[in-house]
Amino acid sequence: MNRIFALLLLFTVLLSCTDSNTMELYDKVQKPGEVNIKGFSKPDVLQLRLNGAPVSIEGKTSYTNKIETQLQFVLDQGENNKLSVYNNETGTEIAKYNITYDNINDFKNLYFFNLPGIYLQTYAVKPQVNLGKVGFEFIFSNLGEFSGTILKDVKGVLKRENGVVLAEFDNIGKDNFTAVKIYSFFSSTAPVYLELYKPGTTEPYSGSKMIQVKLKQHTGANMIVLQEKIENGEWVVKGDIDIAEYL
Repeated sequence: MNRIFALLLLFTVLLSCTDSNTMELYDKVQKPGEVNIKGFSKPDVLQLRLNGAPVSIEGKTSYTNKIETQLQFVLDQGENNKLSVYNNETGTEIAKYNITYDNINDFKNLYFFNLPGIYLQTYAVKPQVNLGKVGFEFIFSNLGEFSGTILKDVKGVLKRENGVVLAEFDNIGKDNFTAVKIYSFFSSTAPVYLELYKPGTTEPYSGSKMIQVKLKQHTGANMIVLQEKIENGEWVVKGDIDIAEYL
């Protein structure tokens, strides 16, 4: 009799555990995740990995130039999904994004632009500029890295050497290119100068010295990446990278 009771008790416990595990499986909170990726890389060949597994785009697991795809997967509450961007030739991780049940809306559209020595979390579209005109737009990828400013954007005033104002940019920030500003082309050799200020003022955005960036100009679109750099022990701002040359 005692053996029968013991077997019944063991069966009840096992059944209870099975039911509990089944309930946990079906009670897990989930929702669909979707990430639309638009990127560009040149000359580096990249690979995207989701939770360590290479992402296939049109049958390829490494890609260059225009990179576009849509990821669809299930998100479990409390779990972390890692999306990484790797240099496929060196194996170096260039960027990573931690995607969760709670922040998936922040990654609905993911943009990036990868060039030697610089990775922008933005998507660049070359603007249309009429023949005989010059168009400028800017992004300030590392604003504050060396200057220490906590500003999220700066004001830019584009001038000729003689001080004539060509265009003004109220908000040059880290995340997106400004709207294009267009003027008539006037010289194939004369540079132009971008002066940088605190928004809404004529004060340098950091320090007391005028912050002026010397730029080359050419007809058509000029999509300049501004960068704070250290030269001779002091920080300066350069605009040596023109995204338009790659598009």
